Amino acid sequence: MTKRFLHTAAAIAALVTLSACQSAYMSEEKMAVTAPAKNIVQVAVENGSFNTLVAAVKAAGLAETLQGPGPFTVFAPTDAAFAKLPAGTIDALLANKPMLASILTYHVVSGKVGASDIIGMNGARPATVNGQTVDVTVSGGKVYVNGVQVIMADVSASNGVIHVIDAVLMPRPMTGSAAR
Repeated sequence: MTKRFLHTAAAIAALVTLSACQSAYMSEEKMAVTAPAKNIVQVAVENGSFNTLVAAVKAAGLAETLQGPGPFTVFAPTDAAFAKLPAGTIDALLANKPMLASILTYHVVSGKVGASDIIGMNGARPATVNGQTVDVTVSGGKVYVNGVQVIMADVSASNGVIHVIDAVLMPRPMTGSAAR
């Protein structure tokens, strides 16, 4: 009877394990199918380091565009990057929507440009969505856009890619101590 009990227990254990594995697999598979991919704005919101950027994008009326199909490449300044701007700059920009939109679209390049593409662009001057170009350079294995370092590359979104930068890019006619 002990042998029969052990075989029965082993069979039950195998069925329970198989069932649990199948449930876990099905859950992961279901999640992969039902979990929508996040767009650039959603990725930025969830990250938590881009609160100022997200607020500015919404204030400029660009959120809907950056949630669209794209693809877009965004050089995204962190909250710390915005904090480097002279006092009052952000408030002044929020009051001047065309200027704010111009600065924000200066951080966006049409198409999905990954890190390997950017490294290959050393010395290139791709056009931004606002029509001006940015200078892409590689030095010491680090990528710079207008002298601003890309501190994290290839943050994926459903409609493009985000490259995190450590300062706010300013279109050429603008000046400022933290502007680049």
